[in-house]
Amino acid sequence: MNQRESATGRRDGDQAALDRLYALVANDEDARTCKDISEAACREVPGNFFRIIAANVLSKIGDLLINPKTVLAWLIGAVGAPGALAGALVPIRESGSLIPQLVIGAWVRRHPVRKGFWALGAVIQGLCVLGMALAVWHWEGLAAGLAIVGLLVVFSLGRGFCSVAMKDVQGKCIPKSRRGRLTGLASTLSGLATLAVGLVLFGQDSEPGLLFYTLLLVAAGLAWWLAAAVFASVDEYQGETAGGGHALREALGSLNLLVTDPPFRNFVIARALLMASALGSPFLVVLAQDRGPGAALLGGFLVASSLASTLSATIWGYMADASSRQVMMRGGGLAALVCLAVAGVALLAPDQPWLAWFYPLAFFVLSVAHSGVRIGRKTYLVDMAGGTKRTDYTAVSNTVIGVLLLAVGGVSTGVSLAGAQWALVFLGLMGVLGTVWSWRLKEV
Repeated sequence: MNQRESATGRRDGDQAALDRLYALVANDEDARTCKDISEAACREVPGNFFRIIAANVLSKIGDLLINPKTVLAWLIGAVGAPGALAGALVPIRESGSLIPQLVIGAWVRRHPVRKGFWALGAVIQGLCVLGMALAVWHWEGLAAGLAIVGLLVVFSLGRGFCSVAMKDVQGKCIPKSRRGRLTGLASTLSGLATLAVGLVLFGQDSEPGLLFYTLLLVAAGLAWWLAAAVFASVDEYQGETAGGGHALREALGSLNLLVTDPPFRNFVIARALLMASALGSPFLVVLAQDRGPGAALLGGFLVASSLASTLSATIWGYMADASSRQVMMRGGGLAALVCLAVAGVALLAPDQPWLAWFYPLAFFVLSVAHSGVRIGRKTYLVDMAGGTKRTDYTAVSNTVIGVLLLAVGGVSTGVSLAGAQWALVFLGLMGVLGTVWSWRLKEV
């Protein structure tokens, strides 16, 4: 056997191994059943399935290692920057990645192959994180804090590229009935990594030093670059393109979908109301911190969040392949129940000793619910549209949600001035409305 034949044999063996593993994960008699992708793309599904999962896991690990609620907030204080900067980190990262997606989507949809945009977004995020690691060693005080915030703005733009491109590439490369379990498996694997890091970082009383957190930033940056390399290897075939005019003009025109496309409009309304599953977590932590702050408490919440993702994401994913609408309903209903239950306990029994374990347990259940809402609405969005509409849907919905996130976040923060429990009441009622609105959605 010559060298070329040997290499061909190895590739065939690798492909056969991927096929068997994919068949096991797909869990049906014909794991290659393709419902809405081309025959050529169907042949590449097993390999693409695991490449996309690997890139997702690496990017989620990077997200963990620069969590704005923990690592970046600690760095702001460690470099002596004003504490007000720490309060801007989460809104900047979330809304800063969502709002520009209307313009990003108009640009991305001009290109028949879009995996490069996800890789570009990952490279930008890795570069910004490495820049943060460099900044904290060269500056201190306000200068270092502003450098971190400024790099986070650019980092959020990279997240926007990844968000728009991921849903479109996944829709072109993965069959409709396999997308939920892909997202679920990726969340489960990254949850395991989160759990391990959380135990290492916060399973002790002593707090790590600046060097340790800087190494976390470097590791996060390298994780994103590796994710970019993996995603660039996805076998994506050319798809539909549209546009060619001015990106901003096309982007503003895309907003018309909210008027002319009732199913999409109803989805955006449901998603907006279900934001309560994400916005409720900080107020639950605030209630718990009133009973005594500390690294162990923070570690408990991180471990609870990691366990929730690890244990529930894959189950939610398989359920989403059967009905993503019902997953949105169940996740939203569970989140609303947790918010209202915690608020009730905080109002009626604020000083009970069992609250020390009740709050982390409630946080775990809320994290399970949020995982369901997130996987359900991602799968629903990818399944409800094809071609260039998928990119438009993603960009418009994310931009609208980015704006509403700032607005609802401001309202809930204002309500919390009367007590965190009242913010949870507000968000719980919002979650109830979101569950009812999800029930009104059509099955896709």
